[in-house]
Amino acid sequence: MDLRISGKKALITGADSGIGWSTAKTLLGEGVTVVITDLDQESLDKAVSRLGAEEGRLFAFAADVTDTSSLASLHSRVADAVGPIDILVQSAGVTGAQGLFHEIDDAGWVDTLTVDLLGPVRLVKEFLPDLRAGGWGRLVFLASEDAVQPYDDELPYCAAKAGVLALAKGLSRSYASEGLLVNAVSPAFINTPMTDAMMTKRADENGTSFDEAIDSFLAQERPYMELGRRGEPDEVANVIAFLCSDLASFVNGSNYRVDSGSVATI
Repeated sequence: MDLRISGKKALITGADSGIGWSTAKTLLGEGVTVVITDLDQESLDKAVSRLGAEEGRLFAFAADVTDTSSLASLHSRVADAVGPIDILVQSAGVTGAQGLFHEIDDAGWVDTLTVDLLGPVRLVKEFLPDLRAGGWGRLVFLASEDAVQPYDDELPYCAAKAGVLALAKGLSRSYASEGLLVNAVSPAFINTPMTDAMMTKRADENGTSFDEAIDSFLAQERPYMELGRRGEPDEVANVIAFLCSDLASFVNGSNYRVDSGSVATI
């Protein structure tokens, strides 16, 4: 399908692997010039190699979305490489502090909220002038099923992602008249390094295999995931790419769940 965005320029955070990487691959396939960013340049360089894009269509710059000076430096490098961006996909995030509420200290809350909520805030503050300048822009946040269906053992992450949804909705009201459309995508239990780490920990704690940890997690913790498996990054990236496209010209302030039915309500 032609998403009618060939020639647009996109920045994707958290893009050395997982959903961010798959989104880069999908947008490159649609003719978009893509800049990927994450914390580690070596990991980004490997991601670039795996993407295999033609010269001049893909760039990679390390940055920390929680650090305003790092974001300013990133913005300068992006501007030199491709000029103002048209598309921003905020995919960077961490699981953060886990445990029951009384087990998580103040530092756990601060660290998680800094990455998962203030990171998106600071990123958008830095790149919003680009997105407002051309009369056409797309901003997509990665939220989570946890934003609307919180789990008691990861409340900092849940609270941060709920904040991301509120941020997305608020921004969508502020800038749509300028041609900037803002939406969110909420995945559940996708096959990424983040959930790999969760399942490895679960397997170690329960004395089971990795695959058994996945099966027990689905049965005990995510019973409404009707497809009975982890999602694939490409399955989320396809929805993100649609929201980045010209086909989504009347979609604004929405939250698209890509969760196999995991959220139990409508």
